[in-house]
Amino acid sequence: MGVKSLLIKPIAKYVSRVNADAFSQAVARQEETFRLLIAQAATTQFGKDHDFAGIKSGADFSQRVPVRDYEAFRSYIDQMVAGKADVLWPGLPTYLAKTSGTTSGMKYIPMTKASTPHHVKTARDALFAYVSRTGRSDIFDGEMLYLSGSPELTRTNGIRTGRLSGIVNHQIPNWIKGNKLPSAAINAIDDWETKVNAIADESLGKDLRLIGGIPPWVQMYYECVLEKTGAKTITDVFPNLTVFIYGGVNFSPYRSQLNALVGKELDTVETYPASEGFIAYQDGHEQEGMILNTEAGIYYEFVVSDQISEANPERLTLGQVELGKNYAIVLTTNAGLWAYNIGDTVEFVSLDPYRLRVTGRIKHFISAFGEHVIAKEVERAMQVAADQLHLQINEFTVAPQVNPIEGLPYHEWFLATDDPPAQPEAFAKILDQSMQEQNVYYRDLIQGNILRPARVTILPGDAFRRYMESQGKLGGQNKVPRLSNDRNIADQLMELRKY
Repeated sequence: MGVKSLLIKPIAKYVSRVNADAFSQAVARQEETFRLLIAQAATTQFGKDHDFAGIKSGADFSQRVPVRDYEAFRSYIDQMVAGKADVLWPGLPTYLAKTSGTTSGMKYIPMTKASTPHHVKTARDALFAYVSRTGRSDIFDGEMLYLSGSPELTRTNGIRTGRLSGIVNHQIPNWIKGNKLPSAAINAIDDWETKVNAIADESLGKDLRLIGGIPPWVQMYYECVLEKTGAKTITDVFPNLTVFIYGGVNFSPYRSQLNALVGKELDTVETYPASEGFIAYQDGHEQEGMILNTEAGIYYEFVVSDQISEANPERLTLGQVELGKNYAIVLTTNAGLWAYNIGDTVEFVSLDPYRLRVTGRIKHFISAFGEHVIAKEVERAMQVAADQLHLQINEFTVAPQVNPIEGLPYHEWFLATDDPPAQPEAFAKILDQSMQEQNVYYRDLIQGNILRPARVTILPGDAFRRYMESQGKLGGQNKVPRLSNDRNIADQLMELRKY
C-alpha cells in the first residue's frame, strides 16, 4: 500500500462520519440552508422582484416564487449571460454550464463561487464513503480514468463557459491530478470515437484501478481496449481495476454486458450529479438508494410528479415526503436557481436518513392512453426479461404505436443487441407481463382491449450509437431517452433495424 492510500484511509473515515452526522439532521439543516439562501440573495434583482425581504417561511416562499423550468427562468438567465451582475445571485457566476435542452435549445446553468466547490467536494465524498466502508484506499495508488466532456472553456461576456464535466476538470485538486487519466490534450479531442481511441492507447500499460463515466460510453472504451489488445477481458489488461463510478443513468440494464467485458463484477458507486448541483451519491451497498446531499447549499422541494404541470402544485419539504411516491425534484441553490424544476423524478427508499433513487425524466414517459409509464418501470421490465432469457441488451427505448396499420395500438420496444433472442415474441411477453405487474393503468388498458401486448423490434448492436452520432450526441454526458410519448426517435431507429 502506497503513502497516498495510507494517508487517505483515516481521512476518508473521518469525512464519512462527519457527513453521516450531518445527514442525520437533514430536515433541520434544510431550514438553515433556506434561511441563508434567502438572506444572501435578498438584494439581487430576483430577490427584489419576489420580495425576499418579506419571506419568513417556506409558505411565504411558495406564495412568492412559483416553480419554474428553464424557459420560465430564461428572462433572468439571459440577463446574467449578457454579463449583468446581481441578477440571480450576488455578482456574476464563476462559470456557465452548457447543457442541451430538449425544448429550450442550448441552456446555460450558473455555477457560482459558492456552488462550484461542492461539485468536486461531493465527488470526493462519494469516493471517501466507498473507501470508508470497503477499506480499498489502494485505488489511489494507481490511475483513475474518467470519460468526460472536453475541459476546454470559452468566454461568454467574460464568464467561463463549458460542459459541467469540463468545468469540473478545472477544479480537480492537485493531490489527485497525478493519478488522473486522460491527459488534458487527449481529453480536449472533440470527436468522440477519436477521443476514445486515443484514451485507450494512453491507458494501455497503466495500472488502472478506477473508471468513471456513463455506462454506454464506458462500454465503448472497453470494446476499443479489447480490440487493440486482443485480450479476452478487461481484467486481463487491467488486473487491479476495482471500482466503476457512474451517474445519470440506471446501471442495471448495462450490468451483464459490462461485467462480461470486464470478466468480473466491479464494485460500483452510483452518483447523481447535475449542472444545477450534486444532488446525491451512494454511501453504502447494504442500503438501497443514494444519500440526499443536504450539505451543498441546496434547498429541496418535491412535487408529486402527476401534479408538476399544474399552475400551483403543492410543494413538499424534505420532512413531508413519503416512501414509494414519485416526485419531481425542485431545487433552490447557492448558484441562484429558485424553485427550479430540473426535470427529474425521484422516489425515496429511506427517510432515516433520506435516500432516493432517480426514476426518470418528467418529459420522458409514455401516456398516450393515460398509462403514464415511467423509466423505472421499463428498466425493471428489461432487467427481468434479459435475466430470464440470459440475453445481453446493449441499449433500448420504448415508444407508443398509436396508429398501427392493423390491429390495436401497442407499446414498441426497440432493442439493440449483438445476441438477438431466438424468440422475440417470448421476450416481448415477459416485458409485457412485468409492465402489467408494475403499472395498474397499463394492465387495465391491456385487459380492456384498448392496447394489445407489447411488441419488440430488434436492432443491430451499434444502432443506438449510430443514432446518437446522427444527433451530434455521441459520448460525454449524453444519454438515450428510455421512453418517449411520440415516434420521433422510433421512426429514426426504424431506419437502423436491418442487420
